[in-house]
Amino acid sequence: MPDASQPDGPSGAVVVSDVRAEPSSAPAAGPSAIVSSLRYAAQTSGVLRGVRALLGVNQKDGFDCPGCAWPDPEHRATFEFCENGARAVAHEADARKVDAAFFERHTISALRAESDHFLEHQGRLVTPAYRWPGSDRYEAISYDEAYEIIATSLRGGTSPNEAVFYTSGRTSNEAAFLYQLFARTLGTNNLPDCSNMCHESSGKGLGSTIGIGKGTVTLADFDEADCILILGQNPGTNHPRMLSTLAAAAARGARVVSINPLKERGLESFAHPQTVSGFFGVGAPISTTYVQVRINGDVALLKGVMKQVLALERDRGGVLDRSFLAEHTTGFDELAASLAKHSMSELEQESGVSAETMREVAEIYVSSERVIACWAMGITQHENGVDNVREILNLLLLRGNIGRPGAGVCPVRGHSNVQGDRTVGIYEAPTEAFLARLDAGCGIVAPRAHGFDSVGTIRAMEEGRVRFFMALGGNFAAATPDTERTCRALSRVALTVQVSTKLNRSHLESGEAALILPCLGRSERDERRGLPQFVTVENSMGIVHTSEGRLPPASAILESEPAIVASIAARVLGHNRPVPWKTLANDYDHIRTLIERSIAGFDDYNERVRAPGGFALPNGPRHREWKTATGKANITVVPLVRRTLAAGELVLMTIRSHDQFNTTIYTLDDRYRGIHGARRVVFLNQDDMTERGLLEGQLVDLESRFDGVVREARGFACVPYDIPRRCAAAYFPETNGLVPLESVARESRTPTSKSIVVTVHPAKGA
Repeated sequence: MPDASQPDGPSGAVVVSDVRAEPSSAPAAGPSAIVSSLRYAAQTSGVLRGVRALLGVNQKDGFDCPGCAWPDPEHRATFEFCENGARAVAHEADARKVDAAFFERHTISALRAESDHFLEHQGRLVTPAYRWPGSDRYEAISYDEAYEIIATSLRGGTSPNEAVFYTSGRTSNEAAFLYQLFARTLGTNNLPDCSNMCHESSGKGLGSTIGIGKGTVTLADFDEADCILILGQNPGTNHPRMLSTLAAAAARGARVVSINPLKERGLESFAHPQTVSGFFGVGAPISTTYVQVRINGDVALLKGVMKQVLALERDRGGVLDRSFLAEHTTGFDELAASLAKHSMSELEQESGVSAETMREVAEIYVSSERVIACWAMGITQHENGVDNVREILNLLLLRGNIGRPGAGVCPVRGHSNVQGDRTVGIYEAPTEAFLARLDAGCGIVAPRAHGFDSVGTIRAMEEGRVRFFMALGGNFAAATPDTERTCRALSRVALTVQVSTKLNRSHLESGEAALILPCLGRSERDERRGLPQFVTVENSMGIVHTSEGRLPPASAILESEPAIVASIAARVLGHNRPVPWKTLANDYDHIRTLIERSIAGFDDYNERVRAPGGFALPNGPRHREWKTATGKANITVVPLVRRTLAAGELVLMTIRSHDQFNTTIYTLDDRYRGIHGARRVVFLNQDDMTERGLLEGQLVDLESRFDGVVREARGFACVPYDIPRRCAAAYFPETNGLVPLESVARESRTPTSKSIVVTVHPAKGA
């Protein structure tokens, strides 16, 4: 069916598209996932190249999937990837080329009019390209010419803080370490990254509560858990390999409690395509309990569950882990007193969940000896995202579910090395301890003033305080909030530089001058002076392991990310001033030796990472060691979220389609939700549609208002869906323009992409 775009009917007429939702009743994955993966490979990489690449995905001697950061099991299957991972690999292994001839044929103005899906599907970038100031097209140049343009720009600034270095979560530890080292040797901490826009709230909440900004569980803990809580997460689309772990847990009797506004097929049933039954489409149940909370009603729900836990303690005794609370925590009495002030009816109203359901979840929780809590963007991308994380910790701490087998926290990262990038220094607000060790290990004097995060970068560009913007991967223009405003801000920068594998929106919404630097993909062979190299990554559970591509590069001239960063640094700073950049670029073991000297936890890096499966980084809370100000795990009192909506207002959350990874659109389908060939859709409760007189498929405009400013996204087809009243959902990046730049989470400054107050109106001109 065609995409719903701008209305074309006469003024005053209701335009209804043929977009309809036909949600799948089949289990997630199964044979349809196999067919979908092979079809996509045939369209992009070609079946032979695609299959060759897939045989190396997530293998101990292969490369890490460029998709999500779900960890690999000890014993790997031949096909150790999911449907979305297969698409990510085929997408990267694309046999088509964006070369000099492509840039000669296409102006930037013409490409800007195309969809993001079109841009990504033109093929692999294989030549550096430069857009001169005032020009409407890119021209192919050499890497050496590009490096000189960058060096000239950086030398021409009045302060290092006029430069910004953004990082995508796909960047390896080696490239990310060199990148932050270059920025800090230059003299700035302007190191925003994609974590600012997703799990920053997790890091802030966990760090203040248990003393580490990461999860505390390993994959083995899922084999011992009695209960797994899934909050604000859709594994079937965003982390599909997690489904096999959940299915195995459910099969042995663990309770899986899913808490999410939308009913998601992947949380209901899963057909593992590498089992006989799954291959033939026979599904295994996932969730034993499914709770459809209102958007951002999680604090109210968790308070209700904790009130019920305390009631069970009063009725039965022995429910709380009193010895753990006394020895390892602070703040329990304050939490209990605060919970007593809230009535169950109040918590029902704010969460949209009945007291009976909260009691049911509490019963499951207290009857489970070992509990894991998992979450993603549905928890973090709210004004109170940090408090959401703290409230999850409060529930777990009541029964000592941190620091023992089968229990703990699992914030699931949606990008393959976003956690590793932060570990090796991609952070705009580093601690003094980190900087002091970096200085000693590398012989530099790093700046101490904190830099710009992602939102701060956009504001600084708006104000003319940024002359140079470089992105190591990613699609900054499409991924960030307040899209039109972000694009205008980028246009004020003197030079933007994008290190990329595929064409995307950020190449077109650029600075006065712009560079594209193509690089090797994760799946491709990387050789320096004829010697094969590998890189390393850190998964969601703190395991560092190798990644070594197997495919022939898309072009013989392509440089790796570490080589690009080191070459730029050498050109700008000089080879040995004080870092031996060229030496590091030619042998990645030297980079890892420097990381070992500079960052805690990487002792014997080169030796340990070569062991099958890699090694685990230190994690104090796994051993009940709390590096907090109190020396204990901190139970906290967070305020109840009360949202008062005016007449006609809804709360919209942005979501991915199934055929999408972050801003990369593989196809225009969303198979599990039953949408085909369309992306400009808005999912609404049928009663909300009836109340507004809206028809299924009717084209509407979405408006958000913040501080008196109206933002609009036009031409979305209404789709009735199983979602709570006064809630709505739509795909990003199409609705990122509705997210105000100033609307961010407290403490973490994460954009509130899951908490947008909107109104819905018949499309203008319809």
